Amino acid sequence: MAAGSVTLGIDLGTTSVKVALVEAAPGDPSGFVVLASCARAARAEVAAQSAAAGPQGQEQDVRRIIQALNECLAALPRQQLRKVCGIGVSGQMHGVMFWKTGQGCEWTEGGAAPVFEPRAVSQLVTWQDGRCSSKFLASLPQPESHLSVATGFGCATIFWLLKNSPESLKSYDVAGTIHDYVVAMLCGLTRPLMSDQNAASWGYFNTRSQSWNLEMSRNPVPYKFTSFRAQILSSVIKQKAPGSSVLNISTSVQLVASMPSGFQPAQTPDPTAPVAYFPYFHRTYLAVAASLNGGNVLATFVHMLVQWMADLGLEVEESTVYSRMIQAAAQQRDTCLTITPTVLGERHLPDQLASVTRISSSDLSLGHVTRALCRGIIQNLHSMLPFQQLREWGVERVIGSGSALSRNEVLKQEVQRAFPFPVSYGQDVDAAVGAALVMLQRNFNQQES
Repeated sequence: MAAGSVTLGIDLGTTSVKVALVEAAPGDPSGFVVLASCARAARAEVAAQSAAAGPQGQEQDVRRIIQALNECLAALPRQQLRKVCGIGVSGQMHGVMFWKTGQGCEWTEGGAAPVFEPRAVSQLVTWQDGRCSSKFLASLPQPESHLSVATGFGCATIFWLLKNSPESLKSYDVAGTIHDYVVAMLCGLTRPLMSDQNAASWGYFNTRSQSWNLEMSRNPVPYKFTSFRAQILSSVIKQKAPGSSVLNISTSVQLVASMPSGFQPAQTPDPTAPVAYFPYFHRTYLAVAASLNGGNVLATFVHMLVQWMADLGLEVEESTVYSRMIQAAAQQRDTCLTITPTVLGERHLPDQLASVTRISSSDLSLGHVTRALCRGIIQNLHSMLPFQQLREWGVERVIGSGSALSRNEVLKQEVQRAFPFPVSYGQDVDAAVGAALVMLQRNFNQQES
C-alpha cells in the first residue's frame, strides 16, 4: 500500500458508534497504522412505535445514533481528516428503517464542520426484534433465497408492519439499513444503495439473480408487495466483494474535513471517478456473534440488576455493577451452574429462550452467576463452530474481536477454555478499522491496476 494513503472507517453498531483513521504503512509488519479512533455509546434504545409489537419490539432512535456519529467525527484530528481518500462504513445487519426521499436529513453548521441531523425518518427496527412470531412467519410465502426468513429480518418486519401498523409506513417511500441511510445522506443519494450481503440479510433476496423476490409464485402471498412496497426496497449493488463504489468522495469528505461553510453533499453519483469513492462495507455474522451478542447479554443482565437495586431504593451506576461482576467471576474459576443465555431465542429455534439449570445453594453467588453467564455465551458460539471441526479444517489460531471480549477477562478465559488454540484479541474499534482497511486495500488495488 502506498505510504500516506488515509482512509476513514465508520461502524454503526447495536450499542455504540465507532470511527477510525487508518494510514498505509509499508514499513510496518501489518502494512497499516491506526492514526486515531473514537467510540461513543449510542444509548438509542426506545419503545417500539407500534404498541402491537409488545415487549418483543426492539427499536432504536436514529437521531441518537447520528448524534453519536457526529460526536465521534468531531473528536478526530482535523489535520488527519483532510488526508482522507476513502471512507468505509459498516453496521448492524438485518435491521430496517424508513425515510422520506429528499427529507431524510437536514445539514447544519456543527461548529468545526457541517453535520447532518435526521428529519423525516422512522425508528430503526433492529436485528434483535422479536415481534414476528413463529405463527406469523409461517403465514408468509416461502422465500426464493438460500436463507429462510426470521424475525428481525428487514422484509419480515415490513410484512409485519403492513399487516399490523400500515399507517406507520404512509409517511415514507424508501427503506434501508442504518448504514444504508448514513451513506445515502452523506452522498445525497435519491435512493439508497445496498450490498447483496445486506440484502440477503433482509430475506426475500435471491443472490444468484441479484434481485428481490417481488413475485413469489410458490405460495399465495398474504401481504403482496404492491408497487409501493417494491419501491421502498433499496437498489442493490452487484458486487464480488464488499466495498463497492457509491460516490466520488471529493465533495463528501468535506463532512469530516471541516471544509468551508455552506457545504452541501453531492447530489449525483459519479461511478466513473478513478480512485476517490464513498463505499460501504458489511459486518459478517461471526463478527456480530463475537462483538454484539455477548456484549448485549451481559448488558441486559447488568441493566436488570440495576433496575432491581432501584426498586429497593438503591442507586448504582451500571459501570460499577459490571466491573464488580467481572471481578467476582474472575475469582470464581469454575462453577456447576449452567446458563443458556439465548434471551432472544435463536433464529432456527425462536422459542428456545434462556434458561438456568443445575442450581444449588453453593452456586448462587455473584461470581458463580457471572462465570456461568460468560461460559454460556462462549458455549453458544462453540456450538456453532466446535473446536473439533475447526481443527479438522486446519484452523491454527483464533482472533477475538469486539468490546465484549476486549473489556471482559472472564470471557477471554472462557474462549481459551472452549477453543484451545492460540488466541489474539483486537480493540474496541475493530469493525471501524476493518471497514477502513477494506478501502485502503481497494485504493491500493486501483493504483496497481
